[in-house]
Amino acid sequence: MIFVDGHQLSSTDPQKQRQGISDALEALMEHPALLSSAEALKGKQEMKFSSLQTHSNHCHDRLVYVFQREFATVDPSLADLVGTDEATTCLGLIIRNRRTGMTSVAHLDSPKIVDIGISQMLSLVVDRNCEADLDVHVLGGFDDISDKVWLKNPYFVVDIPENHQRAHTEVDIFTFVCSKLMPPLGLKGALNWMAILCLCFETSTGTLVPACFDDSTRCPDEIVRRIRVVASNEDSTWDGKLLGTYDTRTDCFVVAPCSWTLWQVHVALTLRHRSNEEILLECSTSPSAEAPDFVDNLRRYT
Repeated sequence: MIFVDGHQLSSTDPQKQRQGISDALEALMEHPALLSSAEALKGKQEMKFSSLQTHSNHCHDRLVYVFQREFATVDPSLADLVGTDEATTCLGLIIRNRRTGMTSVAHLDSPKIVDIGISQMLSLVVDRNCEADLDVHVLGGFDDISDKVWLKNPYFVVDIPENHQRAHTEVDIFTFVCSKLMPPLGLKGALNWMAILCLCFETSTGTLVPACFDDSTRCPDEIVRRIRVVASNEDSTWDGKLLGTYDTRTDCFVVAPCSWTLWQVHVALTLRHRSNEEILLECSTSPSAEAPDFVDNLRRYT
């Protein structure tokens, strides 16, 4: 069952979600409570994270950072914050068990990883033998005309109860800022929404805030993890899956071995001879919305 602001949505039949934009999705996009929460989120002060700023209010908080195509499920007794950024046409998905506080955050960059990815997220958030009340936040995916934008119709949100395979799972949508709610990148005012594509979630309170991370907090093993994202594109063992980096049970980061194919090595070597503008246009799904360090970050691991 899908709820918004304490009220059940009228159409949540999962069989209807793949037939274009469903009634449930239209209701989400037009719901006054979700429109209000989107505006409120855009107006929140951005959290800045840097290990170099020891005076920061959050310098001693335990942060779990999630890169593109990664997910992490955290226990609030072990991690204070979980965050991700660098999302433009990607989506950030947060699922939190209201009863236990267990929270999973994913950076979804392809529709191919949605089905298995949500199962991965739910496996540690929900006990299949118990009822669950889930709080969900969805952010990202500009309503651009580019054919590279893949989640025009994020029906997966209303599929979470079906994915969990329990009729008594209640999903409460707290934030839904994507697709039609995100203006095309070329329109005036679109960049005003960019801050909410960089997010941080406070695990103890269930509070979502805009965030800004730098190289010192996109860790650990930033370069290795960026390389693994690229390698996973042509690694069959990762087909349809999110990349796990953080082990919830041991409270440790574990990065599985990976290697580039000969073709990926060729592409990386070719990019070394491209200009910054060429790299931006060839490697980004949203060149006009990338952060200033996008090209620099890519050059660091190619």
